Amino acid sequence: MTTRKTGKKPRKTTKKATTVRAKKSLVIVESPAKARTIKKYLGNRYEVMASVGHIRDLPKQKLGVNVEKGFEPEYIRIQGKTKVIRGLKDAARGAEAIYLAPDPDREGEAIAWHIAHELNGNSDNIFRVLFNEITEKAVQQAIKNPGRIDLQKVNAQQARRILDRLVGYMVSPLLWRNVSRGLSAGRVQSVALRLICEREREIKAFTPKEYWTIEALLQGQNPPPFQTRLHSKAGEKLEISNEAESQAIVEDLKRHPAIVREIQQKERRRYPVPPFTTSTLQQEAARQLRFSAKKTMVIAQRLYEGLDVGQEGPIGLITYMRTDSVRLAAEAQGEARDYVAQKIGAEFLPEAPPLYRSKKRAQEAHEAIRPTSVWRHPEELAPFLEKDDLALYRLIWNRFVASQMAPAVLDMTTVIIEAGPYELRATGSVVKFAGFMQLYIEGKDEEIQAPGANGEEEGEGILFPMLRQGENLDLLEVTPSQHFTQPPPRYTEASLVKELEQNGIGRPSTYALIMSTIRDRRYVLEENRKFVATQLGFLVNDLLVEYFPDIFDAEFTAQMEERLDAIEEGEKDWKETLSEFYAPFRIDLDKAEAKLAHLKREGEQTSEVCNRCGKPMIIRMGRYGKFLACSGYPECRNTRPLDKEKEEPEEVVQSDEICDQCGSPMVIKNGRYGKFLACSRYPECKATKPLSTGVPCPQPGCSGTIVERRSKRGKIFYSCSTYPNCEYALWDRPIPGECPQCHNPFLVEKVQRSGEVTTRCPRKGCGYQREMAEHPV
Repeated sequence: MTTRKTGKKPRKTTKKATTVRAKKSLVIVESPAKARTIKKYLGNRYEVMASVGHIRDLPKQKLGVNVEKGFEPEYIRIQGKTKVIRGLKDAARGAEAIYLAPDPDREGEAIAWHIAHELNGNSDNIFRVLFNEITEKAVQQAIKNPGRIDLQKVNAQQARRILDRLVGYMVSPLLWRNVSRGLSAGRVQSVALRLICEREREIKAFTPKEYWTIEALLQGQNPPPFQTRLHSKAGEKLEISNEAESQAIVEDLKRHPAIVREIQQKERRRYPVPPFTTSTLQQEAARQLRFSAKKTMVIAQRLYEGLDVGQEGPIGLITYMRTDSVRLAAEAQGEARDYVAQKIGAEFLPEAPPLYRSKKRAQEAHEAIRPTSVWRHPEELAPFLEKDDLALYRLIWNRFVASQMAPAVLDMTTVIIEAGPYELRATGSVVKFAGFMQLYIEGKDEEIQAPGANGEEEGEGILFPMLRQGENLDLLEVTPSQHFTQPPPRYTEASLVKELEQNGIGRPSTYALIMSTIRDRRYVLEENRKFVATQLGFLVNDLLVEYFPDIFDAEFTAQMEERLDAIEEGEKDWKETLSEFYAPFRIDLDKAEAKLAHLKREGEQTSEVCNRCGKPMIIRMGRYGKFLACSGYPECRNTRPLDKEKEEPEEVVQSDEICDQCGSPMVIKNGRYGKFLACSRYPECKATKPLSTGVPCPQPGCSGTIVERRSKRGKIFYSCSTYPNCEYALWDRPIPGECPQCHNPFLVEKVQRSGEVTTRCPRKGCGYQREMAEHPV
């Protein structure tokens, strides 16, 4: 067989190589900052995108809930989110798997559910992942162990959202139609307002009661002298009500020799408090850092989602900040114990890790708020964090480490002295072993009753001389002191959060919004960091309590929170729960509509007679509540306040100030030129001073505070209390609280002509302005 030669080389047959690109997986979070941190841990096989919060919600322009069809919600895309949704859909089409990773709570679950709905929620490749902390280990572990959307959590969130919508969008228009535009109501916020109003009325109704205490300075054979307090006479506790009684006792006491009858010594242990939950973090940040609940949560969110800390890049510094659990992972406790042993001292380490009990129905799947690594000491992060971020991180770090330390040991000493029929006592404590107190001591709220009223106080750090039983003592000095019982203190942010939590009202994740909303609606003002109900706040509260006594009741609201928890745990059906709420609510709503419409149209008959025309006076409803109006309107336009108390020339309100001249409580009075502080002992003491805003004067070297004044034309302005030495002044009301943008030491409130209130920074060039709440109260 011959082969024909062609002069050409034989063709090589080669198989064309095809490149198959591996599909990426898509991770969706709600925050761009969180997305940046997570992307660092997952690498190129994952695309990480942010939904930037909710993408669907109920419409703003209408109720958006079909009550007749089982409370079916009408969800629409949130305005401005179309581009975000389109980007998520484009990325999802080619993804191998989709991991929905919003925050691990009801709100986060609802966000995940809405995203899944937009991305074809029935798809088998859509998973739910939960990050309790945003660290490399936690993120990768969550991706390896994905789950599915928890519909029970979603239903609990839907029930809460619809409840709030029903109340807000059905009660508020009722107030608009029958009372005044701009009034509004909210299921939980209005209960918080009720607490503030009721406390304010307690304060106004309070009558100060005079009482006296007597202290004696004694000396034994060994120095130093020590202070004691008169405790009882003939075995009965003394209650001294006036100066004459106190002087008689002082003279009688001087006639009797003082002898040490008993020395009691005992050791007491003080144990550390648990690591932070959301509510305790908000309370302590308010007490120690003067942060609002809103500011605390904004900063905590940043610390959780991740901040750039140098070589490590962006990293989550704390665990998830919305939690009601004090549980800690065994690994975190072990790390804390290692730190205490190595850095603080083995003697500060307890034999076993402390155990803390969470409250009933706490979400034990979450941990308490703690640093993601105890080895990231606050001072090491100082070069990388903003001032406020560092302050909150330090607070969380200190509390967590202290919670794992040994108890403090105090030596308690009580000396009981006998002087004839009188008994005097002195109690002191000396820290024998600091324990956890070396690192952290919890702040305290103002007490209802000032300490020392007919009792003895514990004095920490008091050193007694060497004393022995039966020793004779020299009476060096006897001092009587006048006091007045104090009214219940107004709520601060910390004490109101505590009260809400103790009563089961709302949830820690909602407290910041509650505080912001009642402020922004001008229902409350803050004086010296304490909430004071405004006239508008009283009006709204009184109307809601009168016409909806159950819905805006603290106990009812707490029971509803328990029902929402039961929905999340699968114990109740969410639509049945809404139905149980709506039936009595509808009845109250119809009754209120009829009563208010009648009051607006006909008025309410009274026995009062018009002092101008002699016709009967009737009760009508106005912008500032009920008032008396002549039934002869419009021919006679005579009106007057409904309550006789309001006819008085001035309104007297208790304050927290003490008279500089006599030490008596001062009261807020309404005079010819506005509000001012006056001594409660007027006319015996005629001391007065301007009303303080509680904001220190910003002028360098000035020790004054900004006070409220009136110009010659009656316009309110604010200036330094040391005027004319300091001439600093401004027109807008200053309020305590650092600007979160430029750190100016205070903000100002400006009232627009429309009645809307904005809070802004007064520093030129800053431009910070607080946004108003989105939903009605």
